Amino acid sequence: MNIFDIMGPVMVGPSSSHTAGAVKIGYISRKLLGEQPVSAKLNLYGSFLTTGKGHGTRKALVAGLLGMKTDDIRIPDAIDIAKEQGMKLEWGEAILKDAHPNTAQLYLTGASGRTLEVIGQSLGGSRINIAEIDGIDTNFSGDYPTLVVHNQDQPGHVSEVTSMLAHKGVNIATMQLYRASRGGEAVMVIECDQEIPQEGIDWLKKVEGVNKVTYLSL
Repeated sequence: MNIFDIMGPVMVGPSSSHTAGAVKIGYISRKLLGEQPVSAKLNLYGSFLTTGKGHGTRKALVAGLLGMKTDDIRIPDAIDIAKEQGMKLEWGEAILKDAHPNTAQLYLTGASGRTLEVIGQSLGGSRINIAEIDGIDTNFSGDYPTLVVHNQDQPGHVSEVTSMLAHKGVNIATMQLYRASRGGEAVMVIECDQEIPQEGIDWLKKVEGVNKVTYLSL
């Protein structure tokens, strides 16, 4: 048990799951994109869709995309601020099967043209789970510096990534491996105890067989 099982986070309310959790989903998604989105399609599922209006879920998701944290007093005005900054917003219903009741599906585009699809779940007490990135299952909280590597399912890629982290003095907290099919696209999700130097990220992007590198820096 931790402190959030006893008392809620410092936040702009009214709900730790529908408001604070939604802010964190937006914030982590922005971090994963690596820049503020210029356009965002936000699809809501379950309780986020049906009761989110009264809890400010839409405003909270947009606040996170703007870089606000859960205690930012500007959260109630986030949609107006986004429009003032030229962010295009589109809303819809997420068509998902057996998803967590507090789920948001975000399709983001940055000024550089970089795109990202994220499915985030709010678990309560402002805790979240990033359940999917770009159509591949994942499972991480956003509480650690996190490296997400999309690569071809070939021998050697895991050792290349872990060797780079060891060379940079970065300790691995958790590591998860996923693949769509044998020899197809695979994904590594690595939560770390330290930040990964930018030169390590840049090196990974040039490795043969690596299709995409996404890094969540805290």
